[in-house]
Amino acid sequence: GIGRALAERFLRNGSHVIVCGRRADKLEEVRTNNPAIHVRACDVAVADERVSLVDWAVREFPQLDVLVNNAGIQRRLDLAKTEPWETTHAEIAINFEAQIHMCSLMIPHLGKQKRPAIVNVTSGLAFVPLTAAPVYCATKAAFHSFTLSLRDQLKKTPIEVVEIIPPAVNTDLGGPGLHTFGTPLDEFIDAVVAQLQQGSTEIT
Repeated sequence: GIGRALAERFLRNGSHVIVCGRRADKLEEVRTNNPAIHVRACDVAVADERVSLVDWAVREFPQLDVLVNNAGIQRRLDLAKTEPWETTHAEIAINFEAQIHMCSLMIPHLGKQKRPAIVNVTSGLAFVPLTAAPVYCATKAAFHSFTLSLRDQLKKTPIEVVEIIPPAVNTDLGGPGLHTFGTPLDEFIDAVVAQLQQGSTEIT
């Protein structure tokens, strides 16, 4: 999806790139197709794994200067029906809690770099919700709000805060075949990279 496409484009443009994810098979696929990419298995829904990820990353890559918060799951949910809270909470943890914690963990390190940045991937659904995916939309709205506050609080530091606000993009988010009507992935990434190169901090 968007995360892999961004990683591959950053690599192509000359960056050293680390990607993390829950599924080892997907990480191995990325590394096979992009041997220069560094991979790390990590479930960002788990606080201890986030801490371990950051400890490893800053130790192994002391010049690390950009954090991209892109993890997210989108579930269709009927609010009139009950489900185990653990299932609901997992979506909140992955889409919102993890990002706040990752920022908190990374800010001390990023503040020591020359041109550091935090890039938060939110969604157009932060502004106009798709009611069939209520938790996803609510977490993205919260993440957008958090990003505004983060940018304001870090304005006197060297850390630039960038928000990428995707429309519907043709990926497998939420399940295969649900977003085939969306913007082609390569077209979206082209637009993102062009706006990054222009110095935009709100990218659509």
